[in-house]
Amino acid sequence: MKSDKELLIHYNFSRYLILLGLLGGLFIHSFVKYGIMNQVVGLLIPKANAQVPTIKSDDSFMPDWSRLRFSDMIISEGGRVTYPGTRGNETRVWNAGQSIAEFLELGDFETPQLQIEKLNVSTIAEALGLNLDDLKLSDFQLLKWQTLPDLVKANPDLADEPVNSIKPISDFLTQLGIPDTGTIGNILFDNNSQLLNAKLGKFINLKDYDLKSIPHIQNTPINRFANWQDSKINGVPGLSNLTWDNLPGLQTLDLNFVSKVDLVLREIEANRTRSISGSYQQGFNVPCLQKNCAHAEMAGIGRTTGVQWISGKYQKVRGGFGILKALNGGQEPTGRNPFGSAFKQVVWDIDEASGSMETAMFFRICKTIPFIGKTCSPYFIGPVPFIKYREKDPIIFGQPNSLPS
Repeated sequence: MKSDKELLIHYNFSRYLILLGLLGGLFIHSFVKYGIMNQVVGLLIPKANAQVPTIKSDDSFMPDWSRLRFSDMIISEGGRVTYPGTRGNETRVWNAGQSIAEFLELGDFETPQLQIEKLNVSTIAEALGLNLDDLKLSDFQLLKWQTLPDLVKANPDLADEPVNSIKPISDFLTQLGIPDTGTIGNILFDNNSQLLNAKLGKFINLKDYDLKSIPHIQNTPINRFANWQDSKINGVPGLSNLTWDNLPGLQTLDLNFVSKVDLVLREIEANRTRSISGSYQQGFNVPCLQKNCAHAEMAGIGRTTGVQWISGKYQKVRGGFGILKALNGGQEPTGRNPFGSAFKQVVWDIDEASGSMETAMFFRICKTIPFIGKTCSPYFIGPVPFIKYREKDPIIFGQPNSLPS
């Protein structure tokens, strides 16, 4: 039998465990009820970057393209969608705190205002000071699904190269049981049906070969490759960190339609009819006929004075075209596209007390589907912090320059 002293120790230990359990339960309850858990999770999740660097002058307020990079564009809300694509149903997933370079694709930015597809790996590497000798074929994602006919179509000079002088192609043909003798052009002529659907990444490990082991790959424009649109932004070496002033299409922007932020007004405002915001599908003068119409009222020349850029946090409009317009219920936040169709600028948070407003970037998914053509979702992927304005700051509207009556 246990002594009285042992029983007392056992009794005290049991009381200690019960007390510890009660305190633990109370802590967990408080953790959830009073938002402590949310605060801790908030510390663990990477914060979205502050507004993008800007250049301000008397008549404009725009991004500093020389400091704007895909890798710095951090999304604040996660999401997941499944949609028809070039390879059947595809799923796109993104998480709060993630860079858009990790989940958005080149085809999502196939616009005249960026023209990313005209770049090649060499020009990107030169701009960033990257050493091409450090790169592997696997670093260039789109090579994974290229066939040998695709490579020759992208770079016709390959047809004259002896197969045994290009190790990855020689190894690729060996895996298919095709002799690696003669030129690539001759091999294609004799074995075209077998090679038509044989993708490079399925038969050889692209990590085993230097990028330059296939001649001229680094100098070939991105849009010469098959299904280049399906590559993620970070699937092109260096593109995530390339500043936007290196993108060929930015020179085409029309930034002549400019006004000034006069007043910022929070969501208690209702039924605003002189709107300067909307979408490509509904036009950019969509009235806000609801109770919560937070907006910025503008000042400018003639009828520009008094127009209202409605907050997309409260008003949604129709967006997208083709099959993908069904994503997100066909809705996107109201806003404008002053910097082209690559992204939408949306008035997001209004701080009436300080006379300021924060805008955000919203992005879309675009696919070019065989026999159907190009289709894009609404701009619903966001928000990514963009430009912060204060009252009396100039603001670019971009095109179109239609004004409400």
